[in-house]
Amino acid sequence: MQVILLEKVVNLGNLGDVVKVKDGFARNFLIPQRKARRATSAAVAEFEAKRAELEKAAAEKLAEAQAQGEKLSGATVRIGQKAGVDGRLFGSVTNADIAEAVTAQQGLKVEKAQVRMPQGPLKAVGEYPIAIQLHTDVVAEISVSVVGEQA
Repeated sequence: MQVILLEKVVNLGNLGDVVKVKDGFARNFLIPQRKARRATSAAVAEFEAKRAELEKAAAEKLAEAQAQGEKLSGATVRIGQKAGVDGRLFGSVTNADIAEAVTAQQGLKVEKAQVRMPQGPLKAVGEYPIAIQLHTDVVAEISVSVVGEQA
C-alpha cells in the first residue's frame, strides 16, 4: 500500500515521503496513529496544501522535545524496591516503573513506551544508564539508581 507520511517515522521516512508499506502496517498502525494517509492523488494534493503548517507543527514538537531532553539529560532517578541481602530484587524494575519515577521526581511527562531498556528489566540493586527517546531525533540519557529496601 502506498502511504504519505504525516510525520517522521523511524526506519521508514520523513514528513511528506510517499512510501510503500505492507497493508497491515498501514491499516493497523500508521493510519490509526495519524502518522500516515493513503497516497491517493487527492490526499497528495491536500497534503501539499497543508505542508507548511505540518512542517511547522513538526518543528515545534522537535523544539519541545529538545528542551525537555536538555532538562532530563544527566538526571538521576532513584527507585526503591524490595531486595534480598545479596542485592537481587524481588521482582524487577520495568520501563513503566522508570517512566513513573521520572514523572514524579523530575516533573516531566514521560511515557513507558519512550523508555529504552535494551537489556530488559533491571533485576539487581545498582546504577544503570537508561535512554529515554522523547522524539525520533531526541534521546536523553539518565541514570537510574535502584536502591534495595529490606522487607
